[in-house]
Amino acid sequence: MAGRVAGKVAFITGAARGQGREHAIALAEEGADIIAVDICENVKSVDYVLATPQDLEETAAAVRALGRKVLTRVVDVRDAEAMKTVVNDGVAEFGHLDIVVANAGVCITRPWNKVSPQIWQDTLDINLTGVWNTCTATIPHLIKAGGGSIIITSSTGGIKGLPFLAPYVATKHAIVGIAKSLANELASNNIRVNTIHPTGVNTPMVTGLGGEAPTASVGSNKLSPIYDNMLDVGLIEARDVSYAVLYLASDESKYVTGTQLKIDAGNTNR
Repeated sequence: MAGRVAGKVAFITGAARGQGREHAIALAEEGADIIAVDICENVKSVDYVLATPQDLEETAAAVRALGRKVLTRVVDVRDAEAMKTVVNDGVAEFGHLDIVVANAGVCITRPWNKVSPQIWQDTLDINLTGVWNTCTATIPHLIKAGGGSIIITSSTGGIKGLPFLAPYVATKHAIVGIAKSLANELASNNIRVNTIHPTGVNTPMVTGLGGEAPTASVGSNKLSPIYDNMLDVGLIEARDVSYAVLYLASDESKYVTGTQLKIDAGNTNR
């Protein structure tokens, strides 16, 4: 039986571990070949350890074990030319591009008055400019293929004002605006553009931040409920988010564009 994205090719950023790896595996399980990229080195202003080349190879091995093809590349999403090169190389190898998952991002927790210029700039460069670079590198190939799906990872912080995450929240709101604009511009090319909005996810990023809301580290009990989910779950699993990615990547969502799909256990409904 053919998979839900059989014969399609997906480009995924931040694919070495966490949500990105799980998205690659979920799409491969349903028949997609994968172009997987990650920075695979630490960023000085980020408080937790980022992925390694070995992590990226583990993602590739998991995709190959499913019988799908995979191309990996160590690429910084902030480098627009490098992004264009790897996308071009991937399309040259696999023949076309159908799905884009702009997933790479960082999260740095600080009160507003502890946000250094470097923290602000790194967060915007990776989370916002990196998404823009991903889109501009891939859209020409989606147009050539006759259409496709762009899925951008936002957050509950792209809908509400999470405290002590101002740069992160700024970027996650901004990429919603990018997605809405592109959804309008690219509809005539049969390209759909949507954002996904997970609550806290059990990934190395979240565990690297201590696995708790940043309010705990500053003793702000009054603000802590902002991070609480309605459903009885703290952190969701990466696969829970991948189900949403798979839906938006597949033809099941062929008339879904310009939307903000929440996988937030009711967090933003509070």
